[in-house]
Amino acid sequence: MASQDSTFLKDENVVWHPHAVTRADREKQHGHRGAVLWFTGLSGSGKSTVAGALEQALHAQGVSTYLLDGDNVRHGLCRDLGFTDDDRRENIRRVGEVAKLMVDAGQVVLTAFISPHRAERDMVRDLLEDGQFIEVFVDTPLAICEARDPKGLYKKARAGELKNFTGIDSEYQPPETPDVHLDGEQLVTHLVPQLLDVMRQRAIINP
Repeated sequence: MASQDSTFLKDENVVWHPHAVTRADREKQHGHRGAVLWFTGLSGSGKSTVAGALEQALHAQGVSTYLLDGDNVRHGLCRDLGFTDDDRRENIRRVGEVAKLMVDAGQVVLTAFISPHRAERDMVRDLLEDGQFIEVFVDTPLAICEARDPKGLYKKARAGELKNFTGIDSEYQPPETPDVHLDGEQLVTHLVPQLLDVMRQRAIINP
């Protein structure tokens, strides 16, 4: 089981308080297990699109879900962070802690973050219990992502107007052994069933 101790907090007066209603109680009420599906990939790879389509499919089946999206959390929770390596690390740490709380609430959490560094993704995995973290690599070639360029970010990065942009002047470390490896050039309608099958195989949702 993941430790409740935080490497960021050493105040001995702050103690984790267990609740009478447990995660198992909440999962029983929901009718499924809590888990995190962590979508990683380059900007424009299709992470948010696939995660959103999966959430729709799960919602239609009565599964309690929440989608944490990279842009959305930077409007509030992480609005004070930039895109340096240190800020990216803190961004992912905060999201990981939020996801952990949502899993404790018995929810299926979908996250769509570039999360370019393996160490940060592993940090989130280590926050959770075995089987609660599923790393989903949306593997889309840089050339395809750049051709899509839905927000015009690659164009700005190539013009030198956007610094520290992943895939251009900032490194992306692809997962070496992702739990799920998706071909980002495939149609979303082909990818969602693959993810649902994985969730059934891992007994997160019912067959």
